[in-house]
Amino acid sequence: MLTKSKLREQIESFPEEFSIDELVERLILVEKIDRGNKQSEKGEVISESELDNEIEKWFK
Repeated sequence: MLTKSKLREQIESFPEEFSIDELVERLILVEKIDRGNKQSEKGEVISESELDNEIEKWFK
């Protein structure tokens, strides 16, 4: 979940003028990275071979 401090940090890193779309895209990316890091810490990952199998299914 996004916190106020992370939101402030992201807004501070933007130029003086930016679109709301740019901000929303950045916040979504930050949230996804944070979620992925938490999943990794919990061991909720798949092996490279499992990933290859999943990708192979996409193209069938």
